[in-house]
Amino acid sequence: MNFPPPWRIYTPAGEGSRALCVVIPFEFIMATTSPNTRAKEAEEQTDLWDTLLSFWRALRKNWILAAAVTLTAVVATAFFTLGQKKIYRSAGTIQIDPTPPRPLGNEIQSVVEMGTGAYLNNREYYETQYRILKSGRVANAVVRQLGLHRDAAFLRNSPQSETPAPMEVPVEAAADILLTRLEIEPEKQSRLVTVAVQDANPERAQRLVAAVIETYREQNLDNVLASTTSAVDWLEGQLKKLKKELEADEFALHDYKKQKNILSLSLDDQSNMLRGEMGKLNELLTEVRAKRENIDSRRQELRKINLSDPTNLPASELLESQLLQALRTAYVESIRDRDSLLASGKGKEHPSVAAANAKVEINRKALAGEVKNILGSVEKEYRAVTRESGGLKRLYDSANKRALELNLMEIEYNRLKRAKENTERLYSVIQDRTKESDLTRMMRVNNIHVVDEARVPKAPIKPSVPLNLAMGLIVGLVLGVGASLGKEVLDRSIKSPDDLEKDLHVAFLGLLPALSGETAQGPGQKKRRRRRGSRTAPVALTGRPELVVHDQPTSGIAEAARSLRTNLLFMSPDKPYKTLLVTSAAPMEGKTTVASCIAVAMAQAGQKVVIVDCDMRRPRLHKIFDKTNDVGLTSALLDIDAIDDGLKETVVPNLSVLSCGPIPPNPAELLHSEAFSRVLHELQERFDRVVIDSPPLVPVTDATILSTRVDGTVFVVRAGKTSKEFGKRAVRSIRGVGGNLVGAVLNAVHADRPGYNYYYQYYYYRQGYAPTGEADAPRHEAGLN
Repeated sequence: MNFPPPWRIYTPAGEGSRALCVVIPFEFIMATTSPNTRAKEAEEQTDLWDTLLSFWRALRKNWILAAAVTLTAVVATAFFTLGQKKIYRSAGTIQIDPTPPRPLGNEIQSVVEMGTGAYLNNREYYETQYRILKSGRVANAVVRQLGLHRDAAFLRNSPQSETPAPMEVPVEAAADILLTRLEIEPEKQSRLVTVAVQDANPERAQRLVAAVIETYREQNLDNVLASTTSAVDWLEGQLKKLKKELEADEFALHDYKKQKNILSLSLDDQSNMLRGEMGKLNELLTEVRAKRENIDSRRQELRKINLSDPTNLPASELLESQLLQALRTAYVESIRDRDSLLASGKGKEHPSVAAANAKVEINRKALAGEVKNILGSVEKEYRAVTRESGGLKRLYDSANKRALELNLMEIEYNRLKRAKENTERLYSVIQDRTKESDLTRMMRVNNIHVVDEARVPKAPIKPSVPLNLAMGLIVGLVLGVGASLGKEVLDRSIKSPDDLEKDLHVAFLGLLPALSGETAQGPGQKKRRRRRGSRTAPVALTGRPELVVHDQPTSGIAEAARSLRTNLLFMSPDKPYKTLLVTSAAPMEGKTTVASCIAVAMAQAGQKVVIVDCDMRRPRLHKIFDKTNDVGLTSALLDIDAIDDGLKETVVPNLSVLSCGPIPPNPAELLHSEAFSRVLHELQERFDRVVIDSPPLVPVTDATILSTRVDGTVFVVRAGKTSKEFGKRAVRSIRGVGGNLVGAVLNAVHADRPGYNYYYQYYYYRQGYAPTGEADAPRHEAGLN
């Protein structure tokens, strides 16, 4: 594809821009990308360009700071490098084996492990050894061995050619000096460690490395031997103690068996025998109890027989006793014979009937006597069976008691036997470990080996002049750029209209320059020296700074206020704002000054204006216009007729002021009330414009409430003081409740500072105004509320 040669050129806009261009084949981009992609890429390029441009402006603005920091770093590095002494480095290599040799075999475990195979892939063991190598214990031993605490050349790190004056320090202090020169460098993927010392004397460096390695090896072996010896001594003491405990346990078990008469028969066999005996007794006891119940049933049946007419006898009794059957038969036949005689017509007094009755009575008595005999026999049998059942029950209870006693005896017996077996087993283990540890102690096995001995270095390792200067230059550039950018980044205040529109997303209405609040100079007073570079001397205010628009109508501040008035009118030409709220994010940002300037400028345009002090916490308007504050807005909220007494004319034509009045305890609730709506409506009926001064937005909610009651809100930002975070929070509070945020005013601007010339060049040459110089003191800038 062939494209025509036109190019698109980007030229950065803004103050102090240079001819920086980006050349892009525009047709190629348009032909090869989609609209969405092109828009996204254009947005990314714009963001990147804005970021780079911001960095460039920050560096260009603070290039002196960056250059000074860079030059200082390079010069300091050069002086530091030339002043350094030559340092030599001597190094030796050792091997740390986590699995040392085992002459007794792998089955013999040492009491104190010099290393462990589990640490082969674990850094803990090696990190521990590295720290030991660079520990105070090793360093102290080396210092004492070589007498370094009395070696002035070592203490001062003097070269070989110098002979310093004698000196002596504590051993710990000399050890600290040695540790600062000692280096421990493990070699990756190996068990090797490099031990190095940096010193001004090469021979001394070699001697120190050799001493550190040897001391570390000796201490490692001494630690193992000392730990092993301590362990062996402890094991021998435990062995004697366990031997006494084992003997005591054996005698205790023997005494218990003797006391409880436990012979060779085991407790399990005795328990089985006792269990069989209890089963037999339980079976016999069950049979006897069943027999007793049977006898008791027979006894109860016999007791139910009516002896006066013993005709109804149990069949079981009749079947078992032939005599009873014969007696019952005779008794029944005698009754039948008597009844026959009576049926034949013989009376009761008849001798035959009387004889029959006598026979009946004789048979009845004989039958009743036999029943009694049988009942007596059953009663005796029942008592005998009952005694037998009681005897069996006692035998069973005795066997059960002996079984419980046997269980308790078995528990105690097993406890004594278990204690004896445990002590015997532990005694055997301790005895074996004692013999193994004693053998290990006799062999001096070390897991630290020297691979390379330390040598005397031939050439110094530092200082490196080219490297140091290059590093100094790089560090200086980084610090210089960082200082320049950091100065801008750390400054989170709003300084220009661009900050208002970019960070707060509000329209820029205008600005009010900073004022020199010093009054006219009297006789004998020294005139303040004008700062070099100022175009004109600062204007001297003859009154309060809030009324400068009225006091000096031809000054630049008055022109700025009129420009602000014009912008407000053109923000809504079809429906002008009749009620305006002036507020700020925090105190001391100049909202009262801006409100006064806006009100005065509108009054100068021929409009009938009232300025209302709704700051019911720190009211100031009555002081500015030199009025009393006994009657005001709070009075009108209580009685609408008091508004006439509260409204007062000011020195500014067409401008009235309604002061706060007595300070109430609940300002926010009053602003929410219907009474405030009536007062505001009344003011709108009487005046063309109502300008309201309010408290700041962030500390209290009064201004947030007022923003919903007015046509528009003017947000005041103090240049170089109001932070972006506070500004965003204040703007969110207004928009969050649905308030109409007209725009923002940049207040207390120092017009002679860089960045403002474009905006305020016209005001500088207005008659009677000039920017405030930094050397002017004292200064009272506009808007200290």
